[in-house]
Amino acid sequence: MKRTDFYYELPEELIAQEPLKDRSSSRLMILDKKTGKVEHKHFYDIVDELNEGDALILNDTKVLPARLYGQKENTGGAIEFLLLHKHTLDTWEVILKPGRKAKPGARFVFGNGELKAEILDVINDGNRLVRFEYDGVFEEVLDKLGEMPLPHYITHKLEDKDRYQTVYAKNPGSAAAPTAGLHFTPDLLEKIKAKGVNIGYVTLHVGLGTFRPVKADDILEHKMHSEFYILPEETAQLVNETKKNNKRVISVGTTATRVLETVGMDGGELCTKTGWTDIFIYPGKEFHVIDALITNFHLPESTLIMLVSALAGRENVLRAYNEAVKEKYRFFSFGDAMFIR
Repeated sequence: MKRTDFYYELPEELIAQEPLKDRSSSRLMILDKKTGKVEHKHFYDIVDELNEGDALILNDTKVLPARLYGQKENTGGAIEFLLLHKHTLDTWEVILKPGRKAKPGARFVFGNGELKAEILDVINDGNRLVRFEYDGVFEEVLDKLGEMPLPHYITHKLEDKDRYQTVYAKNPGSAAAPTAGLHFTPDLLEKIKAKGVNIGYVTLHVGLGTFRPVKADDILEHKMHSEFYILPEETAQLVNETKKNNKRVISVGTTATRVLETVGMDGGELCTKTGWTDIFIYPGKEFHVIDALITNFHLPESTLIMLVSALAGRENVLRAYNEAVKEKYRFFSFGDAMFIR
């Protein structure tokens, strides 16, 4: 299977640069995975697409304002840090720009000295292991000094940090938002619950590998990034009960999908589990847990468009994407949504 099998033409002006004022007013394309039939609605219509007894599974990760701008302590040279993974309480894996010459022992300062950092080691892919120094609570210092790590295709400055968080974000740790969940509002979630739909949560801390392009011509040669996840006991039991009742498990986003399919890959009942996943889902892979998926529109030739193609069929997905381009849908993180049923 070739990378180019998942290419489609996307005019640059269709890449959404800013979130809509009302989260739930984005457009919603509904794609029937069996017939390939497409319908056009709005996201608030998702209530009509869900049935009593369905389980809606959301990723409750919270995005860290993980981009920091500072200076080298001894020279004043500008530096950009992008926090990736916490190793211990005060040590993080970080991408530095410019960082090729930054060696262990180099020190940096941010803000008015509220945050300082020292490089401990050079690790994977040239990333650095860094120890931070600060007074108080790290998350509060980061919230004051950091910026949201928006994807490279968003060039506009985000005025409100909360718009790159889901309304149910709870567990800090992501370097990117689980964007399918950005369309939900508290009111919409209440309407969904009132219809008898059960809501469960998983946590997957989204890494920047989400945006890593597939460079290999043969997609099977692509190495997936690894991300930390938590499947709580109550969510595992909800999924098991939903399956027993012959109702649907509906995943919100590719991140929640990767958690469920990682834990359920043997086809048996789910149980609580925590770990790292590098699962790669592409056409030909069987889904053991999810029945339907709420997702955004993904980059051409990305692992994410491969995942949705595995669920709905590559030809159906590319046909739907080409129709979305024709109908001028908004694409990517702040764009419109698709419900694959």
